[in-house]
Amino acid sequence: MHLMRNSFRYAARQDWDAISRGLKPVYQAATVEQAEERFLEFGEQWGAKYPAIVRLWENAWAEFVPFLQFDREIRRIVCTTNAIESVNARIRKAVKARGHFPNEQAALKCVYLAVMALDPTGKGRARWTQRWKQALNAFDITFDGRLSAARR
Repeated sequence: MHLMRNSFRYAARQDWDAISRGLKPVYQAATVEQAEERFLEFGEQWGAKYPAIVRLWENAWAEFVPFLQFDREIRRIVCTTNAIESVNARIRKAVKARGHFPNEQAALKCVYLAVMALDPTGKGRARWTQRWKQALNAFDITFDGRLSAARR
């Protein structure tokens, strides 16, 4: 996740989506060899325009490769955007759109409405727990029962 964020630091905002689509096959590759192939393709496409991104990934490749040894479910959880960052961004956006507040109660109401708008139906928790079931199974297998041993 940090490699992706750092990659965007070197790119123009209008290219972020295309760069993200170009790097996605790299970190979702099943094997190191596939990741290397996808990265070479990315380098051919973007290396001339953004050589710093290619160099960033090349310099961090040794730290990135162990990530590919994890199951796909574990990698998906690791690569998802942090939920706290998402909530903070929504709150900042709501407060910025409102501008100023006559009192503290009005500011708290704005924050409350922004948080409640994240999950208007109340089913977000159910979706969240379902999304984690496969990852929890993969974590338990990968880390040899350490998760289930902690619950005993």
